[in-house]
Amino acid sequence: MDNPCIHIYSALSNSPLTLRDLDEIGLDRIHEAKEKKKAALENFGIQSVLDLLETYPRRYIDRTNMITIADLEPGVPALVIVTVESSKLFTTRNGKPMVKVVVTDGHRKLSITFFNQKWREKELQPGMEVAVFGKPDLYSGALQMTNPVVDRVGDQTGRILPIYPQSEKSRITTKELGKWIVDALKKCGPRGIADPVPQSVIDAHEFVSRQVAFHDIHLPESNDHHIAARRRLAFDEVLRVQLMLVGRKAQWERESAGFAHDTKGHLIDGFMKALPFPLTGAQKRTIKEIYKDLASPRPMHRLLQGDVGSGKTLVAVATMLAAVQGGHQAAIMAPTEVLADQHAIGIRGLLDSLQVSDDSQLFGARGLRIELLTNKVTGEQRKSILAGLADGSVDIAIGTHALIQDKVSFKSLGAVVVDEQHRFGVEQRSRLRDKAQESEHGLVPDVLVMTATPIPRTAAMTVYGDLDVSTLDELPPGRTPIVTTWVNSPVEIEAMWASVRARLDAGEQVYVVCPLIEESEKLEVASAQETYDQLTHADLAGYTVGLLHGRMASAEKEAVMTSFRKNQTQVLVATTVIEVGVDVPNSTSMVILDAGRFGIAQLHQLRGRVGRGALQSHCYLVTQTADASPRVEALVASTDGFVLAEEDLRLRGEGTIMSVNQKGESDLTLASLQRDFDLIQWAREDAVSIIAKDPMLETLPLLRDELDLLFSAEDEEFLFKS
Repeated sequence: MDNPCIHIYSALSNSPLTLRDLDEIGLDRIHEAKEKKKAALENFGIQSVLDLLETYPRRYIDRTNMITIADLEPGVPALVIVTVESSKLFTTRNGKPMVKVVVTDGHRKLSITFFNQKWREKELQPGMEVAVFGKPDLYSGALQMTNPVVDRVGDQTGRILPIYPQSEKSRITTKELGKWIVDALKKCGPRGIADPVPQSVIDAHEFVSRQVAFHDIHLPESNDHHIAARRRLAFDEVLRVQLMLVGRKAQWERESAGFAHDTKGHLIDGFMKALPFPLTGAQKRTIKEIYKDLASPRPMHRLLQGDVGSGKTLVAVATMLAAVQGGHQAAIMAPTEVLADQHAIGIRGLLDSLQVSDDSQLFGARGLRIELLTNKVTGEQRKSILAGLADGSVDIAIGTHALIQDKVSFKSLGAVVVDEQHRFGVEQRSRLRDKAQESEHGLVPDVLVMTATPIPRTAAMTVYGDLDVSTLDELPPGRTPIVTTWVNSPVEIEAMWASVRARLDAGEQVYVVCPLIEESEKLEVASAQETYDQLTHADLAGYTVGLLHGRMASAEKEAVMTSFRKNQTQVLVATTVIEVGVDVPNSTSMVILDAGRFGIAQLHQLRGRVGRGALQSHCYLVTQTADASPRVEALVASTDGFVLAEEDLRLRGEGTIMSVNQKGESDLTLASLQRDFDLIQWAREDAVSIIAKDPMLETLPLLRDELDLLFSAEDEEFLFKS
């Protein structure tokens, strides 16, 4: 949002302090933040009073309910506040440093051992008060802790003690940070901290004011106080993101002219009547949502998420036909040639009986022209397809990133589908839309982006906050659930291969996926080749085995896949190149080697290559260790991609899931995609309401200014394009 906003409030010295004011106040205003410490703070990422106030406690110690050393139980992690009695450095037999520290709570003593942390001897001086968090164990009849987390708390008072992140590199303690933050809060007191969020929003959710929130997150009188403060400040974080997303979406819709497609007609009716199976309730609902968008002159920008096998391709075809029916073109872009080939086979099969009006033909109609454009298409064939795209005689283009190359131009591209959109870069996705605007109408096409990786509800509202979301949450009838088994012992592995051989003898087919080797496609290819050699000469000797990996030439890949689809190859050994889109209903077994190396989403995608017909399918997750990883356990427990997406978020943590950094830091400091669904939902609804009434936030200049302060132009560009 380009903001010409004048900082009215900042100019008045007695007005409440805005975030911009706090960001412009340097650390030299803080008591005792001398030059040496100032440099350490800057090294820690704290350069202003705003940075200082937004350095939130990572946990709190309730001094009214503290555990003593006598209360510690072996094997149960706990936190105690103690005083250091002694600290000595030793060297172990193998020459490694070891520091032994004895601490006391005034009644009992506890021994703490640190391995490879030589500096602890000087850090933990006798008389120092520290908070120690770790798991006590019995050693020679006495309790001790090994390598616990230690926070220097000093003689701070207060019932609830905040513990701040600490940096060994910059040597800043939680006590020092706390002291500077208290000084900053005290100095903010006379003017107060401005609250830019409309009072109606604050009242509706019963939030405390921002000033109270900043105070209580650092100096809470009770647990309830810091919980209320965190919720308010976390809401502010997600509201800012939602305002940016919703505001950009509204601006794009205001400034973009799109197609108003007719969603009723012979082509769509013929397609629906020719389907050999009924649509699921979820498919009907989703097509209705999409058709409502397509009928509007406002360009559609919609995300279609659906679990593996939920029928997204059919919805994509229904979307593209609405454009073709009106005399326009449609395109679907896939991330790999294997998936583009699969789409070409599937879409041609669905549409081979349909005709479009064409006065140049003897009978006034012709079959749909559907063309596949990938890098393997060359020579005269490529020239013919490019000419057909340019003159409008190609109705539906299916392809990879080859569709967005400079020489490709469309006559009238009315609808775009991007499959497995997370596999494309931002630039690639936006380029296809730009190509459409280069056509004769200059109109923005309707865009449907699809993903078979279900997205947690909170992430769908943040990562994809600028898109409308449709969800396919129902599988077509006739699918048999996949039985997933964890395999790790030699006996289990032999039983697995015996079961696989039995299915091959029954005429069924099998995938064997090789280990994911981080950052090395070359090693993955070697691993696939090794697995191929092992299976052909030992476990699956006598069966026809094919090999597929990303380094093969396009023609080779196509030949291998064609052979497998036709059941001329019984076993396909592959890298993760088969992760998405490969659809061979006769494949009933999936063996994933070294499954612990894969993430939940990837394992679920791979498993989804089987179970695509009426035959009972099996997925074997083979690991090297006797302990199953939580990811493997999750896959064994559930085949529901939406359940697994929530579990994946819980296990993986959030990282920079939104791909938008506020002031260069991680996306969300306080808000959590895992626990703050209500806050994210409220923020979404409030942002929609605020932007609808005031698209440029002219009546909320402080809120508008915060967006300018906390989001860079690059962030805005990313949000807009993605």
